[in-house]
Amino acid sequence: MYPKQIFDQNCRLCKRLDKFLCEVKQKHPDYHARPVAPFGDSTAQLLIVGLAPGMHGANATGRPFTGDYAGLLLYEALYEFGYSNQITSESLTDGLVLKNCRITNAVKCLPPQNKPTNTEINQCNAYLAAELKTLPEQAVILALGLVAHQAVLKAYGLKLSSAKFAHNAQHTLQDRTTLVDSYHSSRYNVQTKRLTKEMFTDVFRTIEMLMKCRL
Repeated sequence: MYPKQIFDQNCRLCKRLDKFLCEVKQKHPDYHARPVAPFGDSTAQLLIVGLAPGMHGANATGRPFTGDYAGLLLYEALYEFGYSNQITSESLTDGLVLKNCRITNAVKCLPPQNKPTNTEINQCNAYLAAELKTLPEQAVILALGLVAHQAVLKAYGLKLSSAKFAHNAQHTLQDRTTLVDSYHSSRYNVQTKRLTKEMFTDVFRTIEMLMKCRL
């Protein structure tokens, strides 16, 4: 369970998203179709920030990046680099455990067409800001995509111009936290080869190097 400052299962602040989730729940009664909680180690040094739950992934299962294409590359990398006990994430009851890693989203609710508005991103940013405050000093944050990158900067009260998004770029933030960027592991990015397995592996090698420097 997370404090309400970090996650509120009953949040209804974004009326458009609340209405949309009610419609989705009617069509898919077995779907989670509510805000999706962060998942992983509560004391993690690595925090991965995605965009928002996917319709038939996190929105259905209740776990970030679970049950959809976007999670395939991510959980494979987490397993290969020792952050996960399983190579895939399928459901809340599959026995998967993350070590020294947690996954969250910039927007906790499924947005129509997977596109939250700026107002919705800003509304949800308070939860991310509260979560960032729980990170240990010298933590590493992996932002999957531009929206996640900008949400992290906003949560720290930084100007968006203070750190330019680029794949595998590193940005030093406050408390010696490092923000690492990656293209999102979406189906579109993977199938168009904007993001390849090799590119994603390189990002995790960067994270591995940063982690070793903190020992």
